[in-house]
Amino acid sequence: MENQSVNGIEAGKISVLNCIDLSNPDIHQSVSLLKQACLDSGFFYIVNHGISEEFMDEVFAQSRRMFGLPLSDKMKLLRNEKHRGYTPVLDEILDPENQVHGDYKEGYYIGVEVAEDDPASEKPFYGPNVWPAPGLLPGWRETMERFHQEALKVSRAVARIIALALDLEVDFFDRPQMLGEPIATLRLLHYEGQVSDPSKGIYGAGAHSDYGLITLLATDDVIGLQICKDKDAKPQIWEYVPPLKGAFIVNLGDMLERWSNGIFKSTLHRVLVNGQERYSIAYFVEPSHDCLVECLPTCKSENNPPKFPPILCRTYLSQRYEDTHTDLSIYNKTEV
Repeated sequence: MENQSVNGIEAGKISVLNCIDLSNPDIHQSVSLLKQACLDSGFFYIVNHGISEEFMDEVFAQSRRMFGLPLSDKMKLLRNEKHRGYTPVLDEILDPENQVHGDYKEGYYIGVEVAEDDPASEKPFYGPNVWPAPGLLPGWRETMERFHQEALKVSRAVARIIALALDLEVDFFDRPQMLGEPIATLRLLHYEGQVSDPSKGIYGAGAHSDYGLITLLATDDVIGLQICKDKDAKPQIWEYVPPLKGAFIVNLGDMLERWSNGIFKSTLHRVLVNGQERYSIAYFVEPSHDCLVECLPTCKSENNPPKFPPILCRTYLSQRYEDTHTDLSIYNKTEV
């Protein structure tokens, strides 16, 4: 056992996570496993989630095609103020205290598609997506739209187990103000192979916690994701989360930590790149714009009053995106 490793990494630096089977008829077992994971690390795997490996392979293939385009073509798809479209390398800085540059990754945001003439498009995170021309990447939009819809179904299934783990009604998060009209964002990610070096402040993705309710993450077979179960530890202890073929890695976001009054953890994580290219697909799930995130009735008591003030989802998300992304005006200044 002492000599076991994953991709050359010592077993002691590998995190062992609970694995939840969404096809398991024993819901009590699933709730128990999820609750343990949420109290321990805020990370777990889900398998048998209903999205086939063949389709996931197609999503990854289409992601590689897009990131393989010339930079000039990708910059024509640059993200807009609604956070839709391409994000260049170094565009995002998630841990400014420890990073000397931004993240050494490029990405692509795809949100809930809302027509420009729809009144809902006035909301901060709704609107039309930025799509590559069909002739440039045939079938790309159709693949991503299908994955977006299927990942949302998976997210709702996970949210029902989370509701039961918090002693809520099973459909608590299905309501319109929650995941009935969610802000759900698909983000394709590509790490080009810049070798990470924490001692020099160089990261594939800096240490951060996610903003919303939950995140589904699919990865290729290149290890790189690390989690820190205790952010206050000195020094912090980081463990790798190994890829698991056909599974999603799920982690909890800051909004769920606020909702649960800190009972469930939104855990620090980061990506270190070892020189290999790495691709991953993140699906961030947040409630509707107008959802008021406040302490759940099952998570407070006279001896455990609410630790966080209520806040609207749109207010919280807008601030977090503003804090971590480069001002778009910098790209206009560099245009010839």
